[in-house]
Amino acid sequence: MAKITSIHARQILDSRATPTVEVTISLDTNINAVASCPSGASVSIHEALELRDNNRSVYGGKGVLQAVENVNEVIGPSLIGKDPSYQNELDLLMNKLDGTENKTKLGANAILPVSLALARVSAQEQKIPLYKYLRNLTSHNDSYEQPISAFNILNGGMHAGGNIDFQEFMILPTTKIFPKALEQAVTIYTQLKKLLHENSFSNLLGDEGGFAPNFSKNTEALDYLLLAIKKAGYVFQKDVEIGMDVAASSFYDDGIYNLKSESKKITPEELLVFYKSIYEKYPLRYFEDPFYEEDFDSFAKITKTLPASCVIIGDDIISTNSTLLQKAINAKAITGVIIKVNQIGTVTETLQVIELAKKNNIKTIISHRSGETTDDFIADLAIAVNSDFTKFGAPARGERVVKYNRLLEIYSELHKA
Repeated sequence: MAKITSIHARQILDSRATPTVEVTISLDTNINAVASCPSGASVSIHEALELRDNNRSVYGGKGVLQAVENVNEVIGPSLIGKDPSYQNELDLLMNKLDGTENKTKLGANAILPVSLALARVSAQEQKIPLYKYLRNLTSHNDSYEQPISAFNILNGGMHAGGNIDFQEFMILPTTKIFPKALEQAVTIYTQLKKLLHENSFSNLLGDEGGFAPNFSKNTEALDYLLLAIKKAGYVFQKDVEIGMDVAASSFYDDGIYNLKSESKKITPEELLVFYKSIYEKYPLRYFEDPFYEEDFDSFAKITKTLPASCVIIGDDIISTNSTLLQKAINAKAITGVIIKVNQIGTVTETLQVIELAKKNNIKTIISHRSGETTDDFIADLAIAVNSDFTKFGAPARGERVVKYNRLLEIYSELHKA
């Protein structure tokens, strides 16, 4: 039985030049593993706490030295000498050390990288790929299936300085042959860049690697997606589908949605009518966070209104939380759920949410955050749980590409024959 000999945390930077926590775990078998914590820009009120130092003189208050200290002085000493493969027990122990509902004492950004590193070091100790180790933590033994990848190639909202209201515009290649899907995405992404240049739009990148042009309307982004798909030689809906993450909470205020790009302020009922008109012109496969994160009723209405082929996905409204997911299931508010490991803070709790979703035929989407690191853990997680979709951003920028390259590696392993 291998034992933990050291756990060490340090402050590093994420893809937005914002401090985050990286953890190294070492075993008495001379094996060690590293994991780091991502961070979101569009953050739900329900997420586990991301602990910041709030010292304005250091990184503008964004430092995470307190979270680092919590790993080195509280979590680490409590886990040293234990078998890292007891994932559930050690995750529970960290939650008990924190003692709060939303990890407000130690911080989810302290607990999560330890939890991820425990999984990674255990997989290495057992000499199996991380996705196989994670699969062993679940009750499933079915064959591995490739998720559909949602590539966010146009950024808006909080991911692109508020150029347009809606936050993400995605292409979804329909093939389950991942190398082919990635090639299609890159081809369309490259074609989109040319189209933007030809029409005098900026092709600078947003937080998630997608282009961030100053369109006049939200629907203009969808027009450019369809044009790029066609110009790249693919057939819309046959070869490639499209999707949106509206992130409606970001433009919601006291019962009203302020659509600056449309120059109007509208009610939830009026917004639903607007979404129906969008769907009629641009049949979406993927529709995320169409309403405010507390508005289960409006989520239920759009889920009932749009065809079942359009997956209505909850992110902020669920926040990778089993209690909120069960509430959404009871209300028939969603047909898909975003899974973000740092929203809940441990591997064990993440797998519990995924299990609940699968039992209730809710599609799962393993997702990155806008502030990412080069940690590729979520690629293995997506394969381990047979996620329906992945959302890792555009096929650009190292912190996004490393996840896609890991999916390529896993695909090669699983299809050697």
